[in-house]
Formats: sequence, structure tokens, C-alpha cells
Amino acid sequence: MFRNLIPRLAEHYRVVAPDLPGFGFSLAPEHGPFRHTFDDLAAVVDRLTQVLGLKDYAIYVFDYGAPVGFRLALQHPDRITAIISQNGNAFFEGLSDGWNPIQKYWKEPTAENREALRALLTSQATKWQYLHGVADESLVAPEAYVLDSALLARTGNDEIQLNLFLDYANNVALYPKFQEYFRAKRPPLLAVWGKNDPFFLPAGAHAFTRDNPNAEVQVFDTGHFALETHLEEIAAAITDFLGRRLPRSTTRK
Repeated sequence: MFRNLIPRLAEHYRVVAPDLPGFGFSLAPEHGPFRHTFDDLAAVVDRLTQVLGLKDYAIYVFDYGAPVGFRLALQHPDRITAIISQNGNAFFEGLSDGWNPIQKYWKEPTAENREALRALLTSQATKWQYLHGVADESLVAPEAYVLDSALLARTGNDEIQLNLFLDYANNVALYPKFQEYFRAKRPPLLAVWGKNDPFFLPAGAHAFTRDNPNAEVQVFDTGHFALETHLEEIAAAITDFLGRRLPRSTTRK
């Protein structure tokens, strides 16, 4: 989804865009201490920032990237210069009924409830996630959900995804701490949201303004993968926001 946004932002900023372990083309460790929890994912990204010598940075968070990025903000609040959240939730009211089967697994982590969630990992489900709530489906490149499905189908990846479904409960448990961070630190924050997202409701975008007077919200008539249909609008919103809210010294022109 970020393939066309990255070059636009790179005209002005240094962009570091890692895949999370087990996602994209990144490795998916099968053995050893790596457990594929959100704590583990955040630790990997945190270590990457250290290796690259990033003393401060703005973060763009989306979906699973939100609890990863917000963990970094809790650990290193003085490093975060700004936050862009694109359908990246941190509020209870942002969770839709689409989470009900996963929440059932949280409450009863049985083999039966785990097995029921495999339906969310099929190619049909991935395509649906890309197209749901999109007014003009021709705007969504088919290769986006086809490639996504192929990478999800890698051997062993389904178990990683099911583990993360279960561990997402720990993200929800951290919502109060994320919100406390927003209230205490008030980072410049832009929430850009597809209003027809089947998982994260627009209420989750507007909730940022309740805790953070430095938050701005823009909602677009599209679905979960908002960049697929509204790249130009969102890219313009981000560059305008960063141009106004980041110190000039952070830009690279």
C-alpha cells in the first residue's frame, strides 16, 4: 500500500520503511526466542532505529503498525517528533464489530476459536479487506491484494497471524497507556482515515482530539487500505501537516 506514498514523502524527508517480521518480504523466524508478539515486533523496529542512528523521528502507523509505533512512543517519548495514524487505532470506540470473532478468541483461546479465524487469512478475505467500502473498485490495483495473499500463504505464516490475533488483546490493554501518552506529551498528530473501514471505525480517529489538542483528523470516503484509492489526497495532507508541524531542520529538500 505504501509503494506510491514513499517516493512522494522521500522528496522532502528521509523515509525508513521496514516490513514487520513475518510481513512483506521480511523473514519470519520459526524457532528460538522470537514469539511473534507485538512486544517482539516493537523491539525489532526499536533496534532498527538504533542501528540506523535515528535520534528522533516522525512515525507513520497503520493497523498493526499502530500498537508497534505507540509502544516506541511510550518507550522513547522524546524521540517522537510527530505521528501520522492511517487507520491505526488506540481507542476502544474505534473497534468495530468486525473484531467480535477475534475478541471471542481472546476470551476463550481454544483450538476451535483459533481455527475459526483461519477464514480471515484466505485470499478471498484479503481481497474483501481491500475492496470493502470502496466506491470505485477499479481504483484498487489487483496486484496489491494478490501479492498480499501470496505472502500470507507462505508456509507457517498462518500460525504467525493467528498468534498475533491472540496477542492483539495486549494492545487493547495498553490503550489507556497510549492515551495517557497523547495527553501528557501532545505530539503533533494527523489521523487520516478511511471511514468505511470494517475493523477500525472513524470514532477512533476523532478520539485522538479528545486527548491531544495537537491532533488533526481527515476522513476519506474509502476503506481500510485508504492509500489505494486516495493516495493523492492523503499524500497532500501528510506533506502539508509535516511542513507545518515539524521543525525545518528535519526536512531534506
